[in-house]
Amino acid sequence: MSHFKFDNLVTELTRLDAPLQSGPAMRFNRKSASGLAVSLGSPRSARTPNVPDSARSVKTPKTARTPGKSPGRLPVPQHRGRWKTPSKTPNKGSGPQHQIDRFIPSRSNTDFDLAGYTMKPRQEAEDEENQSPTRVEYQRQLGAAMNIPEDQRILSFKDNKPKPAEGHTNNLQVIYSKNKAWGPGQGPKRVIPKVPERILDAPELLDDYYLNLLDWSSNNHVAVALGAAVFIWDASSGSIVQLTEMDTPSEYVSAVKWITQGSILAVGNSLGHVELWDVPTQKKIRSMTGHAARVGSLSWNNHVVSSGSRSGAIHHSDVRVANHNIGTLANHTQDVCGLAWSPDGRHLASGGNDNVLNVWPNTLGGDVTPLLTLTHHQAAVKALSWCPWQQNILASGGGTADRHIRLWNVNTGCPLTSVDAKSQESCSTYLVCAVLWNQEHNELVSGHGFSQNQLSIWRYPDLAKVADLEGHKARVLNLSMSPDSTMVASAAADETLRIWNCFAVDQKRKKAPPKLAGQTETIILKASRIR
Repeated sequence: MSHFKFDNLVTELTRLDAPLQSGPAMRFNRKSASGLAVSLGSPRSARTPNVPDSARSVKTPKTARTPGKSPGRLPVPQHRGRWKTPSKTPNKGSGPQHQIDRFIPSRSNTDFDLAGYTMKPRQEAEDEENQSPTRVEYQRQLGAAMNIPEDQRILSFKDNKPKPAEGHTNNLQVIYSKNKAWGPGQGPKRVIPKVPERILDAPELLDDYYLNLLDWSSNNHVAVALGAAVFIWDASSGSIVQLTEMDTPSEYVSAVKWITQGSILAVGNSLGHVELWDVPTQKKIRSMTGHAARVGSLSWNNHVVSSGSRSGAIHHSDVRVANHNIGTLANHTQDVCGLAWSPDGRHLASGGNDNVLNVWPNTLGGDVTPLLTLTHHQAAVKALSWCPWQQNILASGGGTADRHIRLWNVNTGCPLTSVDAKSQESCSTYLVCAVLWNQEHNELVSGHGFSQNQLSIWRYPDLAKVADLEGHKARVLNLSMSPDSTMVASAAADETLRIWNCFAVDQKRKKAPPKLAGQTETIILKASRIR
């Protein structure tokens, strides 16, 4: 019977239009039985025609048509690659096993770690303080596994950046700086010497607030009144000469003032006279009388010299004519201690011990009334100075009971700003004895008394304090500016004159200030008197 079984088996093998009745089960039947069947989504026409009915009855759920959703499949890798929906139309010449597109995976996480490790700058890799020990050890092992030495990374900042080629120009500009916030026209803060350039001995300098005993000429000569005598110090050569002296010890010089351009010096005395002296020849040109009391203030306007008296009267004297008195101003009731003509000659400012500040027009002869009568100050107004670059701006300073420096617009009569010169660190009061403008730095310098007896520098227009110059042992009585506006001379009640180089300018833009003669720090100004 065995040969009949063999014949039947051969017959079944040669018949391809019928399923096999014996032998091992088909592969898809084994997967169906084990629950691991995978639906390839192939068309019905592509199925094997000899599949038994039992196998044909096995249907794949609809959810199994999309890979990754079948409960019987392995999870889809979470990469940037994507599965594509199988094509319903088989490709030409392909079988059922080619009905799904290939999977395109992304790079593995190890590849990204390796790339980041090699691209990381060496300086950043060496900074291990901000990294966890586990991360540092991982990077070290990763570099060892990839055979990448520590000193052979792609980015390794060992040297400084290369210098630009010669002739290279950079058009970039600094548009922000953290530590330097300069406004328009402002630069680095300049250094102001706190020690005077020279100290001159000035014995018998009268300690009188209402007198004006110091002035610096356009020819670099300093005139100072010491008691009954007037001395001239040449700042260029250092020579000292005695110009004049009063006849009796009870008489004294009360005011000195140089002509704007030239070597003519006006001298006012306690007799109410105004004398004109030619300094190079040391000769008195003329003596003009008319005041009933001492002359404490003087100011030039071309060929006209104005003098203020203790009686409160102001006289205009034309030095070219014999009858010199060409006008009288009468609006002060007490000592006229401050006089200043504006640079354009249009206005005359006068301050008196009656706490009044008057601004007069340039009108000679007749009954003249002031354009402005300002009563804001609460003490004597001695410090007066006109702004050199805005000739309608006037600065004034008050005495002990006032202490204020005020700025005025004389065209409108309105006060611009003011500052209290009182010390913020003590209860001392600082009277304002003198005030001067400096055009190079747009600043003012003022002289004060009591307590510190200092010179103060103020910024225009907000009057913020720039610096204090200390050194005098008594109150500062008078100030005067050098012809190049770089130095300030101060005369104080401690019988000294001090020269301050407080307005030095850039040597590249301007010539150096005039060199002061003499190598010693103290120069004896007082010469022996010859009677």
